[in-house]
Amino acid sequence: MLKKIIIVCAVFLVVSFIFLVIVPGFVGGNKKKVTKEFSFFVNVVDFYKTRINKAKGLSYYRVVKNENVPNTMNVNAIHMLRSVTDTIGNSFIITTKDGKVIVMDGGHRTETPYFLEYLKAVTGQEKPHIDGWFLSHPHDDHCEVFLEVMEYHFCDVEVDKIYLNFPPIDFYAQTDKWADGILHEYESLRPLFRDKEQILHDGDLFSIGKADFTVFYTFDPAFSDCNDSSLVFRMDLGGESVLFTGDCGEKAGEKVVDNWAESGLIHCDVCQMSHHGQNGCNKRFYETVAPSVCLWPTPSWVWDNRNGNLKTEEVRAWIEELGVQYNFVAKDGSKVLYLSDFSR
Repeated sequence: MLKKIIIVCAVFLVVSFIFLVIVPGFVGGNKKKVTKEFSFFVNVVDFYKTRINKAKGLSYYRVVKNENVPNTMNVNAIHMLRSVTDTIGNSFIITTKDGKVIVMDGGHRTETPYFLEYLKAVTGQEKPHIDGWFLSHPHDDHCEVFLEVMEYHFCDVEVDKIYLNFPPIDFYAQTDKWADGILHEYESLRPLFRDKEQILHDGDLFSIGKADFTVFYTFDPAFSDCNDSSLVFRMDLGGESVLFTGDCGEKAGEKVVDNWAESGLIHCDVCQMSHHGQNGCNKRFYETVAPSVCLWPTPSWVWDNRNGNLKTEEVRAWIEELGVQYNFVAKDGSKVLYLSDFSR
């Protein structure tokens, strides 16, 4: 009910602003006044947006509580978050035995309240501390939660490092309006967190506590598809290896296999299925990874190929043929994968 009242008020403000400020201002030639009033209007809209987000946060607090999300601080675990709107997205929270918290992407903007409440439940912290936040590539279903948190919840979390390698700001200006929009939004918010950025490159090795990372692939300007700018990296934690692929496409996936297959490092125990489990990496890629566990950030309509033009069923057949033991699918709800620690 509160949300409906706020929306009605916001619509009333928009209509009032147009007819009482913009139209008279331009008719009267007073553009300076229009600019000043517009700035005030933007602030009012931001105020109401904040109220809506708080209302959603209260709602999703109850949702997360009902889901019995476990507090896994000081435990090696990967949480794959479901989409509350059954849309495509990519959202992972990782905790480590030594108390580190790592985030991979986050999903669409609409997932932010659920993400924040889930993060609080996982960490047991009212103001969660994130040691590292990875952004795979500039698409809305991967980066909008991060952007929303930076703009409207900057004081609600603490973030130490942001790991990424985004293309130049105008790289997709003529080819991908979604990527172009995300790159410009990211750049506009960048002054808030510029000092936290760590730009990754192929072959980088680094650690976040007990979690060790090997970067296989970062943005290559030779590939024009934004999905092929996805970070591909390996995480070793608790005696097990996990491969994150973002939305990596066939071309970038082939490059990863060509460059890393001989090393044996690309073979991982757990693999995040690329591009939500369809039209991403090819069969050769998954054969080379040879995982025992697959994480599918896949909504129900993609899993079932309800559009009729997706490749999910083909990819599912590959994984079945490879004899993968366990498949965790986001359509079935948020999942927790506990990683063994053979040192215990």
